[in-house]
Amino acid sequence: MDKQIEPVFPIRSFEDGRVLSIVLAGVGGQGTLIAGKLLGILALKLGLDVKVSEVHGMSQRGGSVITYVRIGKKVYSPIIDERTADFCLAFESLESLRWAGLLKNSGRMIINTQQIAPLPVLMGQLDYPDAISDSLCGACANPSTVLSLDALSMAKEAGSAKATNIVLLGALSVFSDFPEELWHDSIKEAFAQKPATVPMNIKAFEMGRDFARTFMYN
Repeated sequence: MDKQIEPVFPIRSFEDGRVLSIVLAGVGGQGTLIAGKLLGILALKLGLDVKVSEVHGMSQRGGSVITYVRIGKKVYSPIIDERTADFCLAFESLESLRWAGLLKNSGRMIINTQQIAPLPVLMGQLDYPDAISDSLCGACANPSTVLSLDALSMAKEAGSAKATNIVLLGALSVFSDFPEELWHDSIKEAFAQKPATVPMNIKAFEMGRDFARTFMYN
């Protein structure tokens, strides 16, 4: 029998009026907006209200992008204030430091270890920070609130580097008890215009999910 993991944000939380707040932080071209769209589809399949908003940065490749996703029985605002986010998915390592202040004390940070040098680093004006995930773990009372994974390598193994965002969503899925089949259905709907990519994206999702389950067991 598979070991059961107590979800950080169970579905029953919505009955208590809670709103699930998720930050998607990365750079242009990493698929943060697609990830936000997929979470929106999932929320609707769960019969919930959802607000998705790109609130910072530029969507062109290389620019910093942050997307807010808020899910609940009724959501009045798409904005996530400081220390209120349940989850932050950092699609690039440095973005985890940039947006860590949005996480509540009990929030979870999921970090893709990929490093994309911002313009000041490329110009030699600054150095790229070292040991970002270690710094975040050291700042947390419970190091298990930070999960780092090489989502880019997993995505490539699944079939495409573009699936890095789906690997991260797979990792996120472990922290809730939303039905796995609804995640799969949401992937199918999000990529309905590119049906040939659906099996690859589901594989990427499962790779991220398996990695996070192993992390939780340990």
